Amino acid sequence: MKMFKHRFPSLLLLAGMGLAPTADANLVDVVYGVYDTDLHITWLKNANTNGKMTWAEANAWAASLTDGGFNDWRLPTTLQPDPSCANQGGGISSGLNCTGSELGNMFYGDINHGLGGTANQNIASVHNANYDLFTNIQHGTTAVSDVYWSGTPAPSADVVFDFYTSIGSQASDWVGENFYGWAVRSDVAAVPEPGVTGLLGIGALAWAGTRQKRRG
Repeated sequence: MKMFKHRFPSLLLLAGMGLAPTADANLVDVVYGVYDTDLHITWLKNANTNGKMTWAEANAWAASLTDGGFNDWRLPTTLQPDPSCANQGGGISSGLNCTGSELGNMFYGDINHGLGGTANQNIASVHNANYDLFTNIQHGTTAVSDVYWSGTPAPSADVVFDFYTSIGSQASDWVGENFYGWAVRSDVAAVPEPGVTGLLGIGALAWAGTRQKRRG
């Protein structure tokens, strides 16, 4: 019985942590980046480590990047078509309020998984507390000082989707332009899934109860 009494508080704590409400996604600081538990991707904390680049240069930079011990970084993807976008035409989605793309989801996302940006507002002026998890988010109002490349080509030749953080707009531009790159990586293991943690907690309590009955 003494052994069970010593272990029981720890087991209760584990179970309590596993069963705590975790339905909402969150941006989580994982040292080498910021993990989105909703999309299961990790963003590089520094949103501008290499300055302006052409699209080819941005892709090469992301592919060669090693950070946090990982070398599978890439440019963010853009969903097409995306019904959340303000502009729709010919199967192409663009303009304000695009949340299907990874960059758009980050810009417009609420406190649980984004920066809390607003259409037609500069992200530096309107954002939530998650903004401070990152450094060097580009948001200038001068020409091409606020544009981030996506890794998704547009249907037109030599044109790629991108995102303007000064107004929250998804667009597409020529691959030879010089824009910024913000690296991201698919990451399903940065933070344990709430469901798995909960099951572990329940299992621990069940195991403890069995041992108590046997000792009784």
